[in-house]
Amino acid sequence: MSNYIEYKDQIAFHPGYYLSEMVEESGLTQKDFAKRLGTTPKNLSVLLKGEQNLSIDIATKLSRMLGTTVAYWLNLQQAYDEKLAAFMSEEELVREREVFKLIDYGYFRDNFHLPDLPRKIDEQIKCVREFLSVSSLTILEEQNLAVSFRSYTTDLSLSNVVNANAMVQIAINKALKTDAPKFNKKKFESAVAFALTQTSNHENFFPVVREAFEKAGVILVALPNLKSSGINGATKKVDGKVLLMVNDRRHYADTFWFTLFHEIGHILNGDLGISVKDEAEDEADLYAQRTLIPQEEYEIFVRENKVFTESKIRDFADRIKQDPGIVFGRLQRDGKISYTDVVLGKKLRHKYKVILA
Repeated sequence: MSNYIEYKDQIAFHPGYYLSEMVEESGLTQKDFAKRLGTTPKNLSVLLKGEQNLSIDIATKLSRMLGTTVAYWLNLQQAYDEKLAAFMSEEELVREREVFKLIDYGYFRDNFHLPDLPRKIDEQIKCVREFLSVSSLTILEEQNLAVSFRSYTTDLSLSNVVNANAMVQIAINKALKTDAPKFNKKKFESAVAFALTQTSNHENFFPVVREAFEKAGVILVALPNLKSSGINGATKKVDGKVLLMVNDRRHYADTFWFTLFHEIGHILNGDLGISVKDEAEDEADLYAQRTLIPQEEYEIFVRENKVFTESKIRDFADRIKQDPGIVFGRLQRDGKISYTDVVLGKKLRHKYKVILA
């Protein structure tokens, strides 16, 4: 390591650079200079090479030996550290710019009131970094942020990872600010049973379900979808509580409720952590299906009907006390109704859009 570092057209000088000049001007060998200083030749050597920070002890000894002040030497070290930090920050910013190309700044501006900064990329990066409370946007590239999220693909692109992690960080920050007790599984099961009664309450379900979950130590966070995130929901243990995040990527109510109960399945199974279409995902899917629509009753309904009209779907939904859109969505997933049947879908399905206050 050199006792000075060059970066572009700037140079950061380590205190050892200045000290080496003084040693040379003294006419002493490094060994003799070290003896007079009251340190070992090895310690002096690493200091002169810039391989070790200047300690207060050595700064004090130098001030006594050379007639300088302690502050003189400590200021040299501080100036070097600050300049080196600036070099590193600029290098990190270069890497952040590449990550930022994958992120839609408009999402943060429109939903979270970040300032409009057209063409000011570095300022946008700074705003997003501070909003997410991360040291660098490059950490969003990591796939091991200990969060279980449901993805529509097992082949996650870097863009998927970055944007999924960004959404999760937003949700975590919201969860940390929410006052709730520690997670209680028994209370959560009761809250889940209550949530199951709210699937037709399209206008007012969210605040009452969120309140019920919070009492059980589960923080329900709904976010607008961030483009390219590729996720519908996520779960994570946060400070003894459990974060449950959902978004409006699919927009339809039946998909929202399926995603919500899919994530509930993860929580009840205790399989928090990264998971992408493995057995845990299959188990959570099965839990969501059978909780929203009792399996035995559904099988009888399908067996007794060859054509699924609006009235038949509504009658069955009333019988099981669920939103008809959820039944319609299940029939589509099972291939009983074509995905091209948009007319029936418009009659039975509701659209959700998360609007943040």
